[in-house]
Amino acid sequence: QVQLVESGGGLVQPGGSLRLSCAASKSISSIYPMAWYRQAPGKERALVAIISSGTTNYADSVKGRFTVSRDYAKNTMYLQMNSLKPDDTAVYYCNVIYVGSTYWGQGTQVTVSS
Repeated sequence: QVQLVESGGGLVQPGGSLRLSCAASKSISSIYPMAWYRQAPGKERALVAIISSGTTNYADSVKGRFTVSRDYAKNTMYLQMNSLKPDDTAVYYCNVIYVGSTYWGQGTQVTVSS
């Protein structure tokens, strides 16, 4: 079992930055993929960024603006979000596929608005 807790969401103006954190309840090897998803109102949950064995991939809509990283000493994954746009408004969830099971956090709201 793995518990994931997101934090760092909030209200930010267009062009601003936020850093989301996802704290895991246990140490998770880099071989297990961890990811950020987001779900905007009326839309399906969509992959934003994924990190596995040091390799990262991003949705086209966030490439060059978002960066995913992990701090293994703190059992934490981060999502640095720069140049935020109103279209980035969503609930952001972290996810891990660990030993054949998928785990989700409770989500953190990000609102980009002036």
